[in-house]
Amino acid sequence: MTARGTPNVPNVPGTLSTPERREDGGDGASQRTVDFAIEGMTCAACSARLEKVLNRLPGVSAHVDLAAERARIRYNEGATDPASLALAVGAAGFVARLADGRSRAEEKVRKQEAVRALRRRFVAAAVLSLPLVAPMLGMLLAPSAHEEWLPRWWQLLLATPVQFWAGWRFYAGGWKSLRAGGANMDVLVALGSTMAYVFSAVVTLLGLADPHMAHLPVYFEASAAVVTLVLLGKLLEARARARMSESIEALLRLQPKTARVERGGRLIEMDAALLVVGDIFVVRPGESIPVDGEVLDGASNVDESMLSGESMPVAKHSGDTVFAATANAEGMLRCRASSVGEHTLLAGIIRRVAEAQASKAPVQQLADRISAVFVPLICLLALLTFGGWLLYSGDLAPALINAVAVLVIACPCALGLATPTAVSVGVAQGARAGILVRDVAALERAADLKTLLVDKTGTLTTGEPTVTDIVVLDTSLSADEALTLAASLEQGSEHPLARAVLRRAAEVGVALRPLGDFIAVPGRGVAAMIDAQRWRLGALDWVEASLPGSSAQDGSAATAASLATGDAGSRMPWAASVAALASDGKTVVALFRETQPLALLAVADRLRPSSRAAVARLRDLGVRVVMLTGDNALTAASIAAAVGIDEFRAGVLPADKAAAVCEFKAAGAACVGMVGDGINDAPALAAADVGFAIGAGSDAAIEAADLTLVRSDLNAVVDAIDLSRATRRKIRQNLFFAFIYNLIGVPLAAFGWLNPVFAGAAMAMSSVSVVSSSLLLRRWRPQLPALPAQDG
Repeated sequence: MTARGTPNVPNVPGTLSTPERREDGGDGASQRTVDFAIEGMTCAACSARLEKVLNRLPGVSAHVDLAAERARIRYNEGATDPASLALAVGAAGFVARLADGRSRAEEKVRKQEAVRALRRRFVAAAVLSLPLVAPMLGMLLAPSAHEEWLPRWWQLLLATPVQFWAGWRFYAGGWKSLRAGGANMDVLVALGSTMAYVFSAVVTLLGLADPHMAHLPVYFEASAAVVTLVLLGKLLEARARARMSESIEALLRLQPKTARVERGGRLIEMDAALLVVGDIFVVRPGESIPVDGEVLDGASNVDESMLSGESMPVAKHSGDTVFAATANAEGMLRCRASSVGEHTLLAGIIRRVAEAQASKAPVQQLADRISAVFVPLICLLALLTFGGWLLYSGDLAPALINAVAVLVIACPCALGLATPTAVSVGVAQGARAGILVRDVAALERAADLKTLLVDKTGTLTTGEPTVTDIVVLDTSLSADEALTLAASLEQGSEHPLARAVLRRAAEVGVALRPLGDFIAVPGRGVAAMIDAQRWRLGALDWVEASLPGSSAQDGSAATAASLATGDAGSRMPWAASVAALASDGKTVVALFRETQPLALLAVADRLRPSSRAAVARLRDLGVRVVMLTGDNALTAASIAAAVGIDEFRAGVLPADKAAAVCEFKAAGAACVGMVGDGINDAPALAAADVGFAIGAGSDAAIEAADLTLVRSDLNAVVDAIDLSRATRRKIRQNLFFAFIYNLIGVPLAAFGWLNPVFAGAAMAMSSVSVVSSSLLLRRWRPQLPALPAQDG
């Protein structure tokens, strides 16, 4: 059995992404975290510059997400405050608004209105630009031709509103960026399109007086088309971003609005947000459960697929836990509220999704470093292109137009969107499958997992042990009396073994005896005074240490092995019985009065039907699986063989699990993961490179883990690894798309082989292709293997 500890509670602690939360800074300083919705970011240079500005503030650590338009800021209390942070964001050229559950609807309305305004500007720009761009169809047939279908005055009249009304957002954004000491995509678009427009306008106006000027070509179609195509790219990008935010919106829509609550002997319908812990509520067939609670009366099947990804309904009876937003099927349930509002499991999932989407993957650091110098570098390259062509041809027109093409093709939108869009979709898909990501760095590390340490109880097994055998060693004691004494000793413990003994005692109906001087030794057993005599119940090595002449005073695991194999048979004739029970995969504990052994109790924890298939899938992924358990070696070997694990460590105490993780890491094992469910697993989960907490785990395990698996199934670990690898592949694909456009497009533009209109189209498509590529990750689904047929 695993170490004795706090019982497992299926709950994800935390709150719905609140605007401000207090945290422990770790160095004595109290820290807070605040989330801002950021308006005005247009490219990676914007997000990188804002993050740099915020991180320069004393006691501030900020992550800015371009895709989600969010900034998560952790700051030392006393050093600054949200108002000062919002002012710093404003000084950088952006608008910051507190982001919380209440403001999410307002933010959604603002974004919808912004998209509508952007659509109106694009449509107007497209209508005005179409007559200007139409002659380019002839250029496709005769590239050397520059035929003008419209008089230049008409072209000037059509291009001017496109340039200064439809394209005003680029001037405003570029000015804010330059005023704050940076340069973003808006600078490139405004600079490039303005150069083409001003050149064409000057040629048009001066051509009236100077016939030589009248023969120079104009590029109104280039300036108008660049603005229009970039607006199209922004519109498609905004619509794609809205689709990415649907994950949290869908979770928020799951929250029931009303509940039927017992008040004053009557059943009344009230706002679910007003429920408090302890309220009694009733859920009729077909209704959603309003808050987390415990079933008091009734029986039904509940659809929990929105939490765990499992399509099969879960049977609920008296004493079972139900969760907010899950759907009741055919029966009526009467429940007591245990978690309400921001403390429900659903609220915790929403918080995890929002926090993970706001965190930053390590691979994003490369994009950030590049984007910080990208815009100035492109401006320099455009200037060199202009000078080089002017010296080469002596003609202003080709020098100008090629410099414009360089500015337009190089806009770094796709570079900034490559990682956060893939991360947002991956985290959302994980939440739908019951995989809650604590931070993106952990999701990225999971892709490299090579060694996985697995706790036995509650992970490979169901975590609900039952008493299977009671072997009486003293004829003066009956089996029921042995059970009575064992249950009396265990009434002060919360270990899974204690619950199994107490459950068996309740079934038999024995009366428990009062205890005195109770002691619980973690991972060993319990001892107490009953009827003025000292009784002990626990692990074999621990109780054997009290025998006269025993050499196992330290309670070593070696003694447990000798008991299990019968080596101690001369002093303990009951060792053969222990070996027989252990060979069946049962855990054996001994009941002693003083130094006299009176009975053996065998406890079996049923294996999860999916454990063997999950271990096989892990092997297929190239992951080495090692089982850790506090059981003796013989029982551990039996369990390991049943699930197909070749390596295991038996007799591992709770405090030793973290040491085992560190030992594997020190031995050179690449990327060591740990799966556990109990509070005693929390140190090991924190020590591992990637910690997985099974969904039925305790609060401490969930807080220590990097990924929380709502589905209590080892297959969820395999799905998490698969999701991690799929997300990383998508990030690499996106970075490839982002870089390939620039690596190919910039040289083509510099050498005069790329018209600014096509450059604008390519730049817009680069952003759209990256976002669309990320959205393809929504096709990922957890792979649930068919369970093997059960014998008999």
